[in-house]
Amino acid sequence: MSSEFVLETRNLVKEFKGFTAVDDVNLKIQKGHIHALIGPNGAGKTTVFNLLTKFLIPTRGQILFKGDDITAMKSAAIARKGIIRSFQISAVFPHMTALENVRVALQRFEGNSFHFWASEKTLNRLNDRAYQLLESVGLETFADTVTVELSYGRKRALELATTLAMEPELVLLDEPTQGMGHEDVDRVVELIRQAAVGRTVLMVEHNLSVVSKLCDRITVLTRGAILTEGDYAAVSQNPKVREAYMGTESAAVEGAH
Repeated sequence: MSSEFVLETRNLVKEFKGFTAVDDVNLKIQKGHIHALIGPNGAGKTTVFNLLTKFLIPTRGQILFKGDDITAMKSAAIARKGIIRSFQISAVFPHMTALENVRVALQRFEGNSFHFWASEKTLNRLNDRAYQLLESVGLETFADTVTVELSYGRKRALELATTLAMEPELVLLDEPTQGMGHEDVDRVVELIRQAAVGRTVLMVEHNLSVVSKLCDRITVLTRGAILTEGDYAAVSQNPKVREAYMGTESAAVEGAH
């Protein structure tokens, strides 16, 4: 395998009681790229993510990270290797402040996840880094705001800060702009662009306008198999892609161009 690929899947298959959710998927995610996995509902995108992060075990096939076979590894070991997933549902503690949330993530990264009784002195050591991370996602003025009071878009920004606290090499973003208004979407697009500096991003995203602005390469899934791959210009002009999306989503392909 070429070292230019951070992540590679070989003939990845996932079957559920006779139903093939992921069908012989060969992905190659290039180092430093923002790579999108798109496709109509039920195409198998989230199942692929679940296989990559070991929430599901593949029926057949291999997953390689920087050339190492990680197919048999458990999800915690995958995270320690530098593959961190950000979930569809905002995964932050609602009754902690933004700063406290980032501090907890930093503790987890240091392997002190259960030291909730740690002294203020120990925790304050993490404050500088936590403030830096909040600043990197535009939340420095919300450090002392309780998370439940943040807008949806800012909660997602905070989630990204907690993800970056784990110092990932590969960030998996699952529908990062789902349920957002235009203003929040624009903010999150900019955040992802910043977060991608010096690392690789693989994202599942329905909003094709977001994909067109951000992504170097796009893999289109349909019925669990790869339909086509390429940059946005090539993928959006592909008649098979338009057919797979049909109707309103086909219009979205054109509208995002």
